[in-house]
Amino acid sequence: MARRTARLRRLDNYLGGTDTLPLYEAEIRSTITTLRTGTFSDSTGRALLSLLAEQAQRAGWAAFDGGNENYAATLFTKSRSIAMEIGNQLLAANALALLAYQRASLGRPNLSAAEASRLPTDARFNPIVRALLLERLAFTYAVAGLERQAGHALDEAHDALDQPVDDPAPDWAAWVDRDERRIMTGRVWSELRRPLRAVPELEETLDRFNDMYARDKALYSTWLASAYLDAGEAEQAAHVLMRSKRLCEGIASPRPTARINALRERLLPYRDVVPIAEALA
Repeated sequence: MARRTARLRRLDNYLGGTDTLPLYEAEIRSTITTLRTGTFSDSTGRALLSLLAEQAQRAGWAAFDGGNENYAATLFTKSRSIAMEIGNQLLAANALALLAYQRASLGRPNLSAAEASRLPTDARFNPIVRALLLERLAFTYAVAGLERQAGHALDEAHDALDQPVDDPAPDWAAWVDRDERRIMTGRVWSELRRPLRAVPELEETLDRFNDMYARDKALYSTWLASAYLDAGEAEQAAHVLMRSKRLCEGIASPRPTARINALRERLLPYRDVVPIAEALA
């Protein structure tokens, strides 16, 4: 069941949340049925509950990606409750981080939830997971306009990701790497309107980013376009925005489109410039 969950998780690399949510909900139902009707040891029961908490987070992410905000928050909250019941601190912290990230993405940062997701510097906690949670904390700080705290959280995330890892990260955090760290760093500085810091991180990393991951590349590119606008480079911002729009066509996620539409509004004062007029069209 854990291997199947890991395989299905990879679908999020290629599909939007509207497409993946029914699959993830089916996995939740299957695990609940096993818990209710199966016969197993206590350790297997805890492992099944841990898997259920993980699956609820994955389904919550799909709901968030598909624009179903209330359902996403309900799933994240349920996941945290299950994780706390079985003493899985990593999953409990990640559920809080996801709740905070969702709120920050909607422009309503929840500092208390984000800060409560921070794990102590302790050999018990996988450094890759710590890096993931710290990056999301930095993003919440950035949306709240707290530059010093955001920079400090980024520094901590960088340090965590550079630590030697004795055990592999859990599968739900295994995608965190140095490229992902650079993208999140660029997004944080873009939110803080610091384009000289944001553009190099985003531009170089997105150049290497495979177009197969269309939703994520389209989404991350909007922070690059925003940074270009803050730097006074409206034509370059329009070019990035057009590329982002092409990438997300047919992807069942409203998140890139919502950011593209917001950036189009910022480009309207430049609509007499031909390349920008083409982007706005």
